[in-house]
Amino acid sequence: IGAIAFAPCDSKVIYVGSGEADMRSDIGYGNGMYKSVDGGKRWKHIGLADSHQIGKILIDSKNPDVVFVAALGHAYGPNEERGVFRSKDGGNSWQKILYKDANTGAIGLAFGKDEQTIFASLWQTRRPPWNVYPPSYGPGSGLHKSTDGGDHWTQITGNGFPSEGLGRLGIAVAPKNPNIVYALVDAKAGGMYRSDDGGVNWKYVT
Repeated sequence: IGAIAFAPCDSKVIYVGSGEADMRSDIGYGNGMYKSVDGGKRWKHIGLADSHQIGKILIDSKNPDVVFVAALGHAYGPNEERGVFRSKDGGNSWQKILYKDANTGAIGLAFGKDEQTIFASLWQTRRPPWNVYPPSYGPGSGLHKSTDGGDHWTQITGNGFPSEGLGRLGIAVAPKNPNIVYALVDAKAGGMYRSDDGGVNWKYVT
């Protein structure tokens, strides 16, 4: 299991994403998304079977049928079912809303000041069977932001945010002040970065 999320407005609604969403030497993959509407007593498979690794799930605070999923994709080769997906009908259908290429998946998601503001991190990584450690950075990696619920995205570049050798990115938004955004960045100038204006400008913290 790579991700689990409870609907904020109904804790009996649970979404689970299968697959480890990691690139360690011994990795197991999953077969997509699962959902329970009775607190985990019964489960239903709801798609994204070829995503293999799911790293994060977000659920709208007022509507448990609106779900966002970060799918990393196949560990050992390219595939199309990767990136950020959105469902507006509780997982009956999925729309790919952020996609770079068949070698780049999504690993992180976070809501900003509201459910229309979303941060997503893409990660271009591969687990070659003949190496001990994978090449876990690439030109597809990066941090993206949407202000219209995922319909359109802009990559965050410059203004203090690192750009060389980008790899995995973790994202967190301060609950009491959503203008404060933290990014834990694997890069040549990696570390913890902070934005105080919703992701426009960044400074290196540690």
